[in-house]
Amino acid sequence: PFLMGVGGVLGSAQQYMSWISLDDVVGIIDYALVHDILVGPVNVVSPQPVTNREFTKALGQVLHRPVVTPIPAFMVRLMFGEMGDALLLSSARVQPNKLIENGYHFQYLELSGALRHLLAR
Repeated sequence: PFLMGVGGVLGSAQQYMSWISLDDVVGIIDYALVHDILVGPVNVVSPQPVTNREFTKALGQVLHRPVVTPIPAFMVRLMFGEMGDALLLSSARVQPNKLIENGYHFQYLELSGALRHLLAR
């Protein structure tokens, strides 16, 4: 939808979304294999979660497309049912505390830079 110029916020757009660049996912896996200090579960997310509004705005800017078509929560539920609630309308503000405490340095701290790199824009 964004590439066609009809992307927009979902629901209230206030829900938090944890994100991470593919380069950081690979970097974290490498870091975990090389360093024995990470034990137990690790939150593989960027240290800067964003709201759906922030994510939508950044994606529109990187793609040079307008962000004008909001999708109300009832439409998300109608189109995707429970999965829409769980994946698109729920909020998760996850932090990678264990990675930061153990010295991992993220390649992409800002969403717009990660999106530009990923989408080569």
